[in-house]
Amino acid sequence: MTKMHEESRGFVETMRQLDQAWPDQVHRVLAQAAVRQIAYVPDAGLTGVIDACQADDAMTAVSLTTEEEGVAMLAGAWLGGARGVLLMQSSGVGNCINMLSLIRVCRFPLVAIVTMRGEEGETNPWQMPMGRNTRAAFEMAGVDVHRADAPGDVARLVAEAAHAAFSDCEARAVLIGQGVVGVKQFED
Repeated sequence: MTKMHEESRGFVETMRQLDQAWPDQVHRVLAQAAVRQIAYVPDAGLTGVIDACQADDAMTAVSLTTEEEGVAMLAGAWLGGARGVLLMQSSGVGNCINMLSLIRVCRFPLVAIVTMRGEEGETNPWQMPMGRNTRAAFEMAGVDVHRADAPGDVARLVAEAAHAAFSDCEARAVLIGQGVVGVKQFED
């Protein structure tokens, strides 16, 4: 387990104290959709989902060094008969652009669950460009995008994305607004 992953546990506990159960609901949706491969780049906003998937013996969660590896991993999983999802934050979407052509040309399904950064309240200026362009980048690559701005919408949108992606070999992304995951605070 990485140091970043360990430090993000406090963030997840804060979310749970606020009675936001969406991470556990998303895990249940993924399990019901027979998802077996979880490709992720560690992210504080997705720690609850990642932890639940790691604890699930029916799922294999793989920590990536870069997001585009996840696109290739999930294409391979599909060819091998397994369903998978890609978990990342919005800054990683730009890393995937070239690999998304694989999904589109070969008609592999893709479900991406993306926590947003670079929105209102963001204190890290490096997050702003991709945060503002995540939807457009996905759409230019042929990915159908939906957005959850309330905790109660996340699991439903993930379920709809998984159904469409795996039924019709489509690429779907669910963007989870920064208001759902919270603004990352940095201490001096």
